[in-house]
Amino acid sequence: MSTTIAAPAGDRPAATARAGALGGWWPLAALVVLAAALRLSTLDLQSFWYDEAFTPVHVLHPSLWATLRSVAHTENTPPLWYVLAWADSRAFGTGEIALRWPSALAGIATVPVAWAIGREMTGRRATAIAAAAFVAVNPLFVWYSQEARAYALFVLLAAVAMLCFLRALREPTTGRMAMFALSSSLALLSHYFAVFLLVPMVLWLMWDRTRRRAALPAIGVLALVGMALLPLISAQGGHGTQWIGEWALSSRLEAIPQYYLTGYSGAPLGHGIELLVALPILAGLGFGLWRVLERREERGALIALAVAVSGVLIPIVLVALGADYLAPRNLVATMIPVTCAIAVIVTARRAGRTGAALAALIVVAFGAISIDVDLSPRLQRGDWRGVARVLRGAGNDRVITTVELGAAPLEYYLPQLHNLAPGASVTVSEIDETGYEPLRPSAGSPPAPGFHLLSRADVNGLIVYRFVSARTRTVSEATLRRHVITEAHPQVLVQ
Repeated sequence: MSTTIAAPAGDRPAATARAGALGGWWPLAALVVLAAALRLSTLDLQSFWYDEAFTPVHVLHPSLWATLRSVAHTENTPPLWYVLAWADSRAFGTGEIALRWPSALAGIATVPVAWAIGREMTGRRATAIAAAAFVAVNPLFVWYSQEARAYALFVLLAAVAMLCFLRALREPTTGRMAMFALSSSLALLSHYFAVFLLVPMVLWLMWDRTRRRAALPAIGVLALVGMALLPLISAQGGHGTQWIGEWALSSRLEAIPQYYLTGYSGAPLGHGIELLVALPILAGLGFGLWRVLERREERGALIALAVAVSGVLIPIVLVALGADYLAPRNLVATMIPVTCAIAVIVTARRAGRTGAALAALIVVAFGAISIDVDLSPRLQRGDWRGVARVLRGAGNDRVITTVELGAAPLEYYLPQLHNLAPGASVTVSEIDETGYEPLRPSAGSPPAPGFHLLSRADVNGLIVYRFVSARTRTVSEATLRRHVITEAHPQVLVQ
């Protein structure tokens, strides 16, 4: 004979509440795990590219003051990420995983922030799940979560600022305004383009008379932070941004949606793949708008679109005024409000199961691209680590010519290298020429008398020619610069 003892009646609601809480949060936990898997499992798969390698080679120093001085003279980004990178390098070194893991953690942390933004905009779990899922697998967000630069931190802090803005908009208490001021200030300290996202938020808070008084101290703090950054902006002076103006504006504008759909490196996939990724997004937007948004959904989408439009439109206006800093990667944080607007519309209550199915298709499309990047070297950063392996082992009597974007990575992976002074000469028995296709017609011909081609290697699209001489010969820096294998600006490195 068995006896069943029922739980006390007072315990049942508590157990039910715990089960309900678990059921409500497990999708977010699963998405955070997915985001971590995509970012951490392949964190050192790709080698450093130019900007990443430039940081440990030329910016980070044992002294924080020396590092900040280098930021002022060699970079065009506010100091927050470099302070974190300096502390990180003191504790863990300057290896690929060591310098990239803060970006990976920032990318993972952006997922629950996107969840909270989605929940704040509509009050619906479906919107929160979609926003978090899109951020977890979007190839652009994954890419910058695996890069030792400020972009992932910028995305996270801009997302936190947007969340704090939405909460202050709903309930303009002193505490919520203080959180908005803090998060927005940190976003400004991570990337100058944060100001374009903050403009509509500030205007929205100032629009309503009942919020204005509570918002003024927070806006004052932001103004002070902005003014404090002006001397640094003046010292940096747009250093190294000439390449932006040399890139046709029409091509840059075309690259903005391409980056979002297929990632930073997705151009080789072609417009056909872009269209396949865009189709469920366009279908979801069309269906959600056709079914008509509810009032709260409409307001949430409008806020997100206003922030996104400001983040893109103001830099375009500045181009027309002669201040051209419109690089598509500087707009990466703008894709947070874009993502949240898509999530609101696609998962609108009246879109029902069709909207949920289209959201799932978007996640699958984004995830497929992100995984393809891990599997396809043609979609990855240039393999300068592999080039260094090919070049490693030569004697001290050799010189290397490379494209400008290869100088810092080669200096990182072959630490004994440094730039040959302009106008100098060097006595060597080996000349190595490196670069990427398309190659000049003269590629493969001897760069100087007495040298002949020993080998040619293709390292996932990066080409290495090795020329040798039976005895050492003196070659000028000008001769080496004239004979490079690509049309890109050359650098000459010696041991």
